[in-house]
Amino acid sequence: MKKPIVLPMDVRLMQWTAIGLFVLAVVLCLASSISWLLRHPVFSIQSITVRGNVTHSNPVMLRANVVPQLTGNFFTLNLIQARNAFEQIPWIRSALVRREFPNRLSVTLDEFQPAAQWGSEGDGKFLSLEGAIFEVNADDVDSEKLPTLKGPESQAKIVLEMFKFLKPQMEKMGMSLDKLELSQRGSWSAQLESGATLELGHGTQQEIGDRLQLFFKTLTQVTSRYGRTSSSLLSADLRYESAYALRLRGVTTLVADSVKKP
Repeated sequence: MKKPIVLPMDVRLMQWTAIGLFVLAVVLCLASSISWLLRHPVFSIQSITVRGNVTHSNPVMLRANVVPQLTGNFFTLNLIQARNAFEQIPWIRSALVRREFPNRLSVTLDEFQPAAQWGSEGDGKFLSLEGAIFEVNADDVDSEKLPTLKGPESQAKIVLEMFKFLKPQMEKMGMSLDKLELSQRGSWSAQLESGATLELGHGTQQEIGDRLQLFFKTLTQVTSRYGRTSSSLLSADLRYESAYALRLRGVTTLVADSVKKP
């Protein structure tokens, strides 16, 4: 049996070097080909298809605000940065960005739906149906049909939830809730479309609701005693324990001497 031929060390080193150089050349060739492919104009973003609930964000606005921020092509574009670029547009609540081979983007947008004005009227701040504050041009919103809510911005969702809780209760009494405010100290106050104001005090929805039920239960009886109706209401203070104070058009304030504010 013949023994295998053992190549000298210098020959083996040359073989290993040759194999290494060949592998390196293949890798460099592949890397160069991939780099060329990634930079090829055919993969540059050519079009953006926009879908979803979009009524205030027109194509001109999108093109002016988003396209300059899109860098890279179909393969290298950062989708998170692209999404953020869309969501920086005032009306956009969320954006979902997808690639469509070979050179397109598909974007699904969802706009804020205003549920109320927030803060001072006319300053362009609104509250969405989800309780998020957003800023847009006040002229783009039919503000006359929206209530006005106010309070600490961190409590915006709570203010909206309280409004949704109070509105149907007041409508049962023929009262239309126009404004609701939560003070820095946590006290609630409301204003009706008639201009009448209601001091509701501190408390949860249940506690505020209980005070309103007492108020609604006896309001007609109290106003009729002075020849008035609930439409004569100027203001009501419900911050009393098991009672309230009224101001009626043409009638002085009513409050029992034994009643004390909590």
